[in-house]
Amino acid sequence: MNPTPFLRQTVLDLEESRIREVANAGMGRPDVLAFWFGESDEVTPEVVRQAAIASLQKGETFYAHNLGLPELRQAVADYMSGLHGQIGMDRIAITSGGVNALMLAFQALVDAGDEVVAVTPVWPNLTAQPQVMGGRLKCVSLRPEGGEWVLDMAALKAAVTPATRVLVLNAPNNPTGWTLSRAEQQTILDHCRQTGTWILADEVYERLYYEPTPNACAPSFLDIATPDDRLVVVHSFSKSFLMTGWRMGWLVMPPAMTQPMGKLIEFNTSCASVFTQRAAIAALQHTHEITPRVVAHLKACRDTLVPLLQAIPGVQVAPAKGGMYAFFRLDGHPDSVQTAKRLVSEAGLGLAPGEAFAPEAAGWLRWCFASKDLSRLEQGVERLKNWLAKN
Repeated sequence: MNPTPFLRQTVLDLEESRIREVANAGMGRPDVLAFWFGESDEVTPEVVRQAAIASLQKGETFYAHNLGLPELRQAVADYMSGLHGQIGMDRIAITSGGVNALMLAFQALVDAGDEVVAVTPVWPNLTAQPQVMGGRLKCVSLRPEGGEWVLDMAALKAAVTPATRVLVLNAPNNPTGWTLSRAEQQTILDHCRQTGTWILADEVYERLYYEPTPNACAPSFLDIATPDDRLVVVHSFSKSFLMTGWRMGWLVMPPAMTQPMGKLIEFNTSCASVFTQRAAIAALQHTHEITPRVVAHLKACRDTLVPLLQAIPGVQVAPAKGGMYAFFRLDGHPDSVQTAKRLVSEAGLGLAPGEAFAPEAAGWLRWCFASKDLSRLEQGVERLKNWLAKN
């Protein structure tokens, strides 16, 4: 019996990943230079891997607390406090990845029929997940100016009304590199306080920030909000600790929300595995060795790739202030999915189509520049130039 007719229509209507659609066309081809996924090609640091191995050798293969190991929650609280001022352990929940953290937040906040406003282009999970919950999605688009994407604050404030349950923001942004300024964050927070709207801030790229700041991270809503504000912040170990495959993340939320979040975690994953939590503790213990090196290398990657792209006629791109992506437009190639597929098959170059992130980004392509070897970026640009010369 075909189960499809019995599934929720909301699930049937979900779009498959356009990134995967392109990547699947080139998977397994050793001649393809792949820059389509949002992860570094560098393995997790040895000290982190060894902590997980030691945990397994000790036999730590049992359930943990729903909210995470107390020692990890405290380590996360201390880490966040060092960046953003005092944040107590009573505001922290450990999750099985940033994706899981986002879904838990939407499950906690969004009922069927609730209005959710999202700033786009954005990683598609942030617009799909509220729809899975039955939310009514309304998008406010960033707009490109000379390759750099900017926010129309008036349009955002007009979209967020007392009828808006949740405002979803990802900054530094995947894919555009757009980052909120402190003044913009204050304006948004003040407005959402007036409308009674929750802010769900995906700040997983906050440490991958290339502008000079006192605390070596992007502006955060946590810097200006009170503990009881309607604010949930999502974080992940994936990017700044090179731990994408470990599926470790965390939530920062009002203290009154933490115990109910533990119940939600029980009904989703029960808990994160202990050995991955031990690895996360090691990552935080060694953050001063790991993260600055990662950020310095990613800045070198950005500063290698973007000028090469800017030198190509017909390419519109600006250096991202944060994140790990160059988001660029190719004149004369408006269909990003077909362009990305052709680049795979004809040039051996794997990029993500802008259409995966929003309809308004259909003429754009995302290049993840998190490459251990800078020469791979240079080779990729040569392949793009040669392809454009023929097309």
